[in-house]
Amino acid sequence: QVQLVESGGGLVQAGGSLRLSCAASGRAFSNYGMGWFRQAPGKERESVATINWSGSITYYVDSVKGRFTISRDNAKNTVYLQLNSLKPEDTAVYYCARSVRSWSGDDPRSYDYWGQGTQVTVSS
Repeated sequence: QVQLVESGGGLVQAGGSLRLSCAASGRAFSNYGMGWFRQAPGKERESVATINWSGSITYYVDSVKGRFTISRDNAKNTVYLQLNSLKPEDTAVYYCARSVRSWSGDDPRSYDYWGQGTQVTVSS
């Protein structure tokens, strides 16, 4: 059984930064791609950033390019999302998820394990 536990969310002013972490339990973390997704009230869940098994391939939704950075530490079974220059429109619950394969891009249907989410709130 795979468990994903996010941490690092909180309340921050516009222009501020946060670092989200997602710790994974279970075997073979390094074999799978990982992703960060978010869902704001009244909106559909969207992919934010994803990373392949080795960290050599990443994807970012256009709205966060240049501001967010996804990374992973396979020795620690952890994936990170650095959020810089935050905007009020970044306010959402952020979820990490494990891909069904080594790289799945931005399609949430290709992710089979999900964390419980961490709230990010950006005040103007």
